[in-house]
Formats: sequence, C-alpha cells, structure tokens
Amino acid sequence: MSGGTVWFVGAGPGDPELITVKGRALVERAGAILFAGSLVSEAATRWAPAGCVIADSKDMTLEQMSAWLILQAGRCQTVVRLQTGDPGLYGALIELVQPLDAAGVPIAVVPGVSSAMASAAAAVESLTLPEVTQTVIFTRVEGRTPMPEGESLEALAAHHSTLCIFLSITLMGRVTAALTAAGWSPDAPVVVVHKASWPEEQKIVRGTVATIQGLCRDAKIVSQSMIIASPTLGARHWQTLAKSKLYDASFTHKFRRASTGPATDTSQNLPETT
Repeated sequence: MSGGTVWFVGAGPGDPELITVKGRALVERAGAILFAGSLVSEAATRWAPAGCVIADSKDMTLEQMSAWLILQAGRCQTVVRLQTGDPGLYGALIELVQPLDAAGVPIAVVPGVSSAMASAAAAVESLTLPEVTQTVIFTRVEGRTPMPEGESLEALAAHHSTLCIFLSITLMGRVTAALTAAGWSPDAPVVVVHKASWPEEQKIVRGTVATIQGLCRDAKIVSQSMIIASPTLGARHWQTLAKSKLYDASFTHKFRRASTGPATDTSQNLPETT
C-alpha cells in the first residue's frame, strides 16, 4: 500500500507544552490527527494546519481507530495518533500497530513524557537517590486487566524500591493492603498526583500508607492519578543526604579529574543515559 505514515506521538501527561519538539512538528504538518480525548487535552491539536482532519477516539473501538488511521493514511502523507504520556506505557500501541502492519501502512513512534515523570516533577521528588534506591518499577494493580504471574503489587513492593502505580486510584485499598503485606510501614510516605501538569486541574495529595486512601477520598480524587510510593519521598527536607559520586570533588571520571582526595579509577565512565 502506498500513502502516508502513521506517527504514534506521545502527547505528554496533560500540559500541551510538554509535547516534544518533534511531536509538535508532526502536528504542524499533519493531514489528519486522531487524539485520545479522554486523556489528551484537545489543546494539543492547536498547532494543526488549516484543513487537517481531527477526530477524537474516546468513543471509538480499537477496530474503528485502526480503520480511521488506515483510511487517512491513504489520503495524506502524515497522520498523527496523539496518545497520552508515552505510547509505550499502557497505550495499546501494539494492538493498534498490528492492523496497520497488516494493511501495509508505515508507522513510527515518537516518545513522550510519562505521567510518572510529570508527577515526580510536580511534587519536586526524585524517584532515585544514592544509597536509598536505584530502582523504579512502573506497574498497576490488577483490575479487569489481570496481572502476569509474579507481578502482583505485593511481590513488586517487596523490593522496597520506588513504585509508580498507574491506573489504580480507584483501587487504593488494594494498593495500601499490598504495601502493608510487603512490609511497608504504616508511616511510609505516599504521594498521589491527579492530572499531573494539567493547567488549573493538577492536585497533589501527600500522606502515608495508613492515611493516603482517606486523604484521596476527602480530595475527591477518583481518576487520572499517579500513585508514587518510595523511600525517596520527602528527601528535599532531610537533614542528611548521601550525595552522588558523579559530582563528588574526590571522584574521577573520563570528563573530570578529582580535585580533592585520592584519585579514582579513570576507567569508570559516566552513565550513557538517565
């Protein structure tokens, strides 16, 4: 099949300005845009050119969405599917890509800012800290979608690392029960961010394993929220904090010699990505 390319673009967590530069450029030249209106602000389509066909997928089935994308790819060079956050996280990406592959439609993916990252930013929290945790787990609580064997929240929480829990705000009782069963203290901090980065709609609720469910109920938070449970929460206010070796004056790496203390092995490299 000849025709255009369907681009799966991460629109980010809510604030239209958090779309990537590449994503915005694709919107600016798109002949057709299908956006997830239940989660993506329509403002993310404001850069679309005149004459661009724009449709909201919130009332569509998977088959209808695929058919729409295939139809539009036959009539214009650039078709954009705007997805919330990052397309590769809970975005039904592969389910949408397979029918396009079968129809011979070229596809490409542009990553986006996840609500996990936006929530941590809104709360001014770090998901990792030296000597506290270096691991972040993205997961959800089992609801209508079952969890694979070994991926229950209780099993994952047993690592006592950072948990970013998606799609689970209506199951907060199960979340706190799993954390408790995994040995988390009732006083362990939890933060919930509702509609992270959405202008004038964002809410941040801070509590503990013991209190967070009631606090969210009082705040009437029942949808579109990220739950973060982590031993790093609140570190901004800690009196003592282990510092990163990367920026330590006594630490040598390939871009900087140690200025104080013993020199460190110069074969150690900086991390490639963060």
